[in-house]
Amino acid sequence: MVLRPLTLIGIIVSIVTGISLGVLAHLMTREQSHASPAGTLGSALRQVSENYVEEVSEQELLDHALQGMMHRLDDHSDFLDVRDFNSLKENTNGQFGGIGIELGLVDDYFTVIAPIDGTPADSAGLEAGDRIIGLDEAPVKGLLLTELIDQLRGKPGSTVRLRIQRENADEPLDFDITRAVIQVASVRGRLLEPGFGYVRISQFQTSTGNDLLDVLEDLEAEENAPLQGLVVDLRNNPGGTLQASVDVADHFLEEGLIVYTEGRLRSSFSKYRATKGDLLGGMPIIVLINNGSASASEIVAGALQDHGRAKLMGSKSYGKGSVQSVLPLNDQQAIKITTAYYFTPKGRSIHEKGIEPDFSFEGDEEVLLDEAVQLLKRESAEILQARL
Repeated sequence: MVLRPLTLIGIIVSIVTGISLGVLAHLMTREQSHASPAGTLGSALRQVSENYVEEVSEQELLDHALQGMMHRLDDHSDFLDVRDFNSLKENTNGQFGGIGIELGLVDDYFTVIAPIDGTPADSAGLEAGDRIIGLDEAPVKGLLLTELIDQLRGKPGSTVRLRIQRENADEPLDFDITRAVIQVASVRGRLLEPGFGYVRISQFQTSTGNDLLDVLEDLEAEENAPLQGLVVDLRNNPGGTLQASVDVADHFLEEGLIVYTEGRLRSSFSKYRATKGDLLGGMPIIVLINNGSASASEIVAGALQDHGRAKLMGSKSYGKGSVQSVLPLNDQQAIKITTAYYFTPKGRSIHEKGIEPDFSFEGDEEVLLDEAVQLLKRESAEILQARL
């Protein structure tokens, strides 16, 4: 990969007495032709530090250079300073401060991948696909994704105003959202009807596999009998940790491949397989997905669909099928870089393609859940009849 030198804005070019511009250009070209990329970058950093109209430290310039390099790779690679690295750990553990959205770059727009259940963003009415075009009366154009995320976070109780561009809306929408400490319970559940359960997974955290197990046990204890069918709701679930998605899929599969990854390095080739034991004993599952279902959500949906273990209902998922690895640069900084792509058990690429549902449905929540339950009833009746 070739590093691009930083562009110098506003350099005053002076003609040194006795040296023509042509000779100077020739000397610079000859010198740079023998320079290594690292040497070119170092030279550019030094020149900006010494000549830019305002004083900028070399460390700050280096941070900007790293951020630019990562962002030119893809929308999911990033440079993590101390603050960003701590934020990443907070998100993974399920507690952080802010408004409660998963944010990404889509077509160069800051886009809401999904609002997180029960957070200020969710209560305010933000939706998957919303584009943030303004923050506290100022445009966000020109900000880095990490800078916008930092500005969205703040003291609990403080308010941030977002200007949103929403598809099919004639005018931008303004939302005043009060920040809070975001504590996310990744799994919750309830009975839809006797024998038929509903489980909502809002994101995939390190504990999600165990949390799902606990919720299913509670539902069966409430029913005082094994469940005859289950709705797993992954709508607007922005993803999370790979291992958590493997754990969830493994709960419903007896055997076989769950997901595999491929990349340029040998270390990026991995296969994740199910272990014996299906918590529902083969009873039917409906998985709900939409365009806010991304990453780990798509791994679960794709695996269960490929194995014929579940039917998918809703709309096509987001299509975030790449693996990011966090690689330390030193004790306080790291880079998050795309190192592989996800593939479903049947070899389908998730990245920028998404997962298509078996049954397309967009509409009223109650109607959707009723349709899911009716389908579960038909399938469970067929399974029970076959076992007689």
